[in-house]
Amino acid sequence: MNPNNIPQFLAQKKQQHLYRSTRLAESAQQPLMQIDGQSFLTFCSNDYLGLANHPAVVKAFVDAASHVGVGSGAAHLINGHSIYHQQLEEELATFTGRQRALLFSTGYMANLGVVNALVQRGDKIYADRLNHASLVDAALLARAKLSRYPHNDLVDLQQKLGKQQSGDKLILCDGVFSMDGDVAPVTQMAKLAKQHQAWFMVDDAHGLGVLGKRGAGLLEEQGLSQDDVPVLMGTLGKAVGTAGAFIAGSEDLIEYLKQTARTWIYTTAMPAAIAAATSASLKLIEKETWRREKLQALIQQFRSGAEQLGLQLMPSYTAIQPILLGDNATAVQASKTLQQQGILVTAIRPPTVPEGTARLRVTFSASHTEADVNRLLDALAKL
Repeated sequence: MNPNNIPQFLAQKKQQHLYRSTRLAESAQQPLMQIDGQSFLTFCSNDYLGLANHPAVVKAFVDAASHVGVGSGAAHLINGHSIYHQQLEEELATFTGRQRALLFSTGYMANLGVVNALVQRGDKIYADRLNHASLVDAALLARAKLSRYPHNDLVDLQQKLGKQQSGDKLILCDGVFSMDGDVAPVTQMAKLAKQHQAWFMVDDAHGLGVLGKRGAGLLEEQGLSQDDVPVLMGTLGKAVGTAGAFIAGSEDLIEYLKQTARTWIYTTAMPAAIAAATSASLKLIEKETWRREKLQALIQQFRSGAEQLGLQLMPSYTAIQPILLGDNATAVQASKTLQQQGILVTAIRPPTVPEGTARLRVTFSASHTEADVNRLLDALAKL
C-alpha cells in the first residue's frame, strides 16, 4: 500500500460501512459493562460461561503471580516452561480425552504452527470456506496446495479427496463456526478422513466449555476419540475465560510439534499465572454443569422470542446466535440503534463474513439473566 493512498483507503472503508474502531472497556468482562464512559448490557462477548471474572479464577491468577511473577521470561524450550504450564497441559489432555496437550500463546499461533508443521510442498489441505481467519491464513502460508469446499458440503469434500493421487492430506475445519454458530458434521468427516487416510484437525474454539456433558467440546458431544480426530485445537480465551490455546493429540504428535511448530518454538511462553487461572477454570467447567444448562435455556428463550418477532436467525444451537440482515449499512444502523438503548451487539460485515450477509452477532453468557434476554428482545422489536 502506497502511503499516499492510505487516507483514500480509510475514507472508502467509512463510505462502505466497513470501517472498524475499538471501544474502551472500563470494567470487568461481564454482561453489564462500562464502555466508553457509558453503561451497556452486552451481547457480544465470547465469555460464554461467565468465568472471565470468577473469584476463584482471579485468585488462582494472583496467587501464581505472587509465586512466579508475571512474565515467563523465555520460550518453553529455554526456561519459560513452569510447573503451572506443565500441570495445565496434563489437565487439558485428560479433560479432552487425549494423550498429550501443548500450550500456545494464542489460537492464531496454534493454528499457524500446527498446520505448517503437518503439511509440506506436494501435500494438500481441504478447508471449509467459512473457516476462521486463523485457519485460512494457516492454510495459505503452508507450502501445501489449498482446496476449499463449500460450507459443510461433504459430497464436494469426498469428491476432492478422491481425486488426490499423491502427497499427504489434511482436512481442516472449525468445530463451531464463529460467525454462523452452526457446527461442522465432524462425525461424518472423521469417517471420510479415515477412508482417505487424511489428517483431520478441528478448531473447537467456540465449542470447548460449552458443548459436551463435561464441557469438553463438540468432539465430546459427538463421542469422537483421538483416533477419530487426531488433531484438536482449543482456545482458552472464550468459554474458559482466560487466554491462550492448546493442541491436543497423541504422544507422538505433541513431541513432533515441539520439534517443528515454529509459533511454539520461537515465542515466549504465556504467563504462568494464566496457566494457573486456567486450571482453576477447568475445574469449574467440569463441576458447575448448571452453567451450560442455563446457557442453553437462555438460547432457547432468545430463539423463541426472535422467531416471534420475525427475525432471520441462522441454524445454531450454540451461544452464537446471528441475526442475518444482509446489507452493511443496515447492520451498522441496527447496532447503533441498540446502543442508543444501552445494548451492545456488534455488526459483523465483510470480509469477516461473505458479501451480502452482514449481521448482528448476538452471543450469550451463563451470566445473563432471563430479564436481560427480554430486554434485548424488546430492543430488537423496536428496530
